[in-house]
Amino acid sequence: MIGRVRSHLIRFARHQVGTTSYLNLVQEAELGLNLDISHEKARLNELLSEISEAEFQAGRPILSCLVKVEGSKGQGDNFYKLCERLGLGEWRTLKQDPEFLKTLRRECRAFWLAPGSFEQFS
Repeated sequence: MIGRVRSHLIRFARHQVGTTSYLNLVQEAELGLNLDISHEKARLNELLSEISEAEFQAGRPILSCLVKVEGSKGQGDNFYKLCERLGLGEWRTLKQDPEFLKTLRRECRAFWLAPGSFEQFS
């Protein structure tokens, strides 16, 4: 499942604009999760965190920055807390900085659009 989510987000970074929602991610990556069930939604959050931590540790952008939480302006607290764990800053400060998320998304797209990056790491 991790491989499917990661591959889907890399393709999304390369070929789509904007963000994707949790629901679209579940449907398009054919994950078979029901987001109305709290432990299945929590599992998706865990998958996104695992992928993002692995990507960050490997020196690549955080793919989960492309997944928007429904009803929010961008990301939920869990995303910013992940960024804090990764050493990017205090989560409340990051959440208040409108440029932080825009920069992550821009860097993510630029990285995955680079032919060398895609061929080497996808």
